[in-house]
Amino acid sequence: MPSPIASLVRGAVTSPFKRPGLPGSALPATRLTLPPAPVAPGHLAAYSRICGFSESGALPLTYPHVLGFAPLMRLMTDRDFPLPVVGLVHTWIEITRHRSPQPQDPLELTVYAEELTAHRRGTEVTMVTEARLGGELVWESRSGYLSRHATTPGAESTAPPPAPPTAPPAVAEWALAADLGRRYGAVSGDRNPIHLYPLTARLFGFPRAIAHGMWTVARCLAEAGEPGRVRQVRADFRAPVLLPSTVTYAADSTGADSAFELRDATGRVHLTGRTTRDAP
Repeated sequence: MPSPIASLVRGAVTSPFKRPGLPGSALPATRLTLPPAPVAPGHLAAYSRICGFSESGALPLTYPHVLGFAPLMRLMTDRDFPLPVVGLVHTWIEITRHRSPQPQDPLELTVYAEELTAHRRGTEVTMVTEARLGGELVWESRSGYLSRHATTPGAESTAPPPAPPTAPPAVAEWALAADLGRRYGAVSGDRNPIHLYPLTARLFGFPRAIAHGMWTVARCLAEAGEPGRVRQVRADFRAPVLLPSTVTYAADSTGADSAFELRDATGRVHLTGRTTRDAP
C-alpha cells in the first residue's frame, strides 16, 4: 500500500481536477484492510511522547486512528473519491473502545467512506476506521472531513451544537511551538500543507500553520489521565489552533462523563469534547 506521503502527492496532483460531490452522491464502496499486525514499539513511543501519553499499558485511545491513516489516505486520494483531499479540514471525531487493545495485539484495520453531507461551508464526508482482533470489533472511529467551497443558500449545516453556557474550569496551559504540525505530521503521516508552514497554510486561507485536530484530542485525553478507562470520546473542532500559540485545557467531570475544551487567552474555544469512562 502506498505511503501517506505518496498518497498526498497523488492527491495534490488530482485535487485541482475534482469538484465536491453533492450530498447523497455515490461514494466508493471500497473497503481497504490492513492485515493483522502488532504495532511498532518505536512508532508508538514517539506518538506517546508528542501527545503526552504514558509509554506503557494499553494503546492510547487515539492511536488506532493513526495506524489507519495510510489506508484512509489511499482511499481518499483514489480517483473515484468525490472530494479533493488537499485542503480537507478535520471537523469532528467519535471514537468508541469496545475492548482495550494492547501493543502486542495483532490488530486488523479497515477503513471506508460512509456518507456525504451538506455543510454550511461546503461538503463533509464521514470516514470510518475499524480495528478488529481475531475477527472481533474492538475499536472504531467516525470522522468528519470538510471540503470548503461556495454553497447555495439554505444548505444544511452539520456544524457542532453551541458550546455549553458554563465553561469548564482551567486545568493546564500549553505553549505550542511553531513546528508542532511538522513534528506530529512526521509521526502520524498527516502532512496536509495546512499543518506545516505559514506559506503552505496561507494557500488554503489560514494565516499560519494550524495544529492537527487529532493531536489536540490526544493531548487532552493524555492530560486527563487514565486513558485506558475512556470508553468513548466525541470531539468537535470549532476553530483552528494557530501555531505558535498558547492554549488552555479545561475540564469538568460528572460521574462517568467528562466535558473538556481547549481555548485561547481571549476565551475563544478551539475544541469541545466529552468522554465516557468505565467504572473504576
